[in-house]
Amino acid sequence: MRRAIFLAILSLMVLPAQASRAITNTERAKLVAALAGQGCSGGKMVWDDTHFEVDEVVCDGQRYDMKFDGNFHLVDKRLER
Repeated sequence: MRRAIFLAILSLMVLPAQASRAITNTERAKLVAALAGQGCSGGKMVWDDTHFEVDEVVCDGQRYDMKFDGNFHLVDKRLER
């Protein structure tokens, strides 16, 4: 019995956590609208546990990495280095 419990706990520790996932078409449309509201476009979009990340967004000729909360509100905008 102890061995079964140990193996169950070990398997949970070893399995990778799902940190990010592809976004749905509906989420993509809302993110595109949110980006346009910031005067920006493009970028690679993913859901990362608690927020949306959009990398390599173009705003005024410069590239940014941006984060949006689950309600598509901008929470972080950083110039890409």
